[in-house]
Amino acid sequence: MSNYPVNMQQSPTVEPFFDPASNTISYIVADPASKACAVIDSVLDFDYAAGRTHYDNADKQIAYIKEHNLSLEWIIETHVHADHLSAAPYIQEALGGKIGIGKEITRVQDEFGKIFNEGTQFQRDGSQFDKLFSDGDTYQIGKLDGFAISTPGHTPACMVHVIGNAAFVGDTLFMPDGGSARADFPGGDAEILYDSIQKVLSLPDEMRLFICHDYGPNGRDIQWETTVLEQRTQNIHVGEGTSKAAFVKLRTERDKQLSMPKLIIPALQVNMRAGELPTDDNGNPVLKVPINGL
Repeated sequence: MSNYPVNMQQSPTVEPFFDPASNTISYIVADPASKACAVIDSVLDFDYAAGRTHYDNADKQIAYIKEHNLSLEWIIETHVHADHLSAAPYIQEALGGKIGIGKEITRVQDEFGKIFNEGTQFQRDGSQFDKLFSDGDTYQIGKLDGFAISTPGHTPACMVHVIGNAAFVGDTLFMPDGGSARADFPGGDAEILYDSIQKVLSLPDEMRLFICHDYGPNGRDIQWETTVLEQRTQNIHVGEGTSKAAFVKLRTERDKQLSMPKLIIPALQVNMRAGELPTDDNGNPVLKVPINGL
């Protein structure tokens, strides 16, 4: 992709953290030369039935960063997740770093601000985040070169983050035998998702791709790393030159069969606030359940 500053000579250290409760893979991405690092798609543990949060996943990442004497510079969200809550503020309080997400978060905040009847006190300008990335924005993790690619379709704010020879694709793509993200949430669009996936597939063949969720299709072990070449040739939804029309038909039919993620109601309220819990007028953490709103 000539429009983006790909640097395949840089190879970050990537440490995955798998959360079996949500089938999410979070990552610590580190610069071997400077010990700077980023956390991508962190997970806050949440017992929905009990209404209780805890921090086992985040504490593992914090411990890893401390054990390896890393310096946290970025806490990146690839999008507003619907299947887990972000631990970004908890990690930031412990280690610092800037919380970033795609600038189209404002569209997500506007859409779900209405659904959850948030009122005028809820800011819909993305100001809860430290950095709003635009398509093509570049940044540094120590000496590592990073840049963001806007990849809407699953949500308007989805972005793929390319750091050296590693790309973190969020929910845009799953492993080749898992296909692609759903496109039926508010703001989602299967045609736009197809175009976004083509951006990813036009990256260099040997680019390492790290996915955000895996469900072990057909009973295989959980996996999280693939390549652009493997996706282009083997992905069951978009591989081997699948046309946009065929993809949209497949995606639309499949999405009609999917149930809502178990944590979508709390996840959206928390994640559109950069991981902060919503509160009532007395400052107590509280969640809303919109009836027939999603």
